[in-house]
Amino acid sequence: MKLLEQIERINRLHELIRFRRTGTPQELAKRLNLSTSMVYKLMEELKMREAPIEYSRQLGTYYYTSAFQMKIYMDFRPLGEEEERSFAGGAHTYKHDKTLKIFHHFNF
Repeated sequence: MKLLEQIERINRLHELIRFRRTGTPQELAKRLNLSTSMVYKLMEELKMREAPIEYSRQLGTYYYTSAFQMKIYMDFRPLGEEEERSFAGGAHTYKHDKTLKIFHHFNF
């Protein structure tokens, strides 16, 4: 899935920046299986989202100039009955007169 691959890629990028192990933009592109221009676009996107990222030519790596946390994840697991009742969005199924009905509900 493309979405999951993108999440994994961004999480990997965060770790490489955090530990100052990105290498040059060209090396980073190879590590992440991206073009160099996509690496630059991705860095600009993160900076627009207030990620304090800089590049050191001396060290040959991107790094965070101050403490920064980024978490992107998805959780896949079955819900228990109680969790299902209190779930704030999604689909609910029930049987009525031997007919299966599905309702989508969203609580805002």
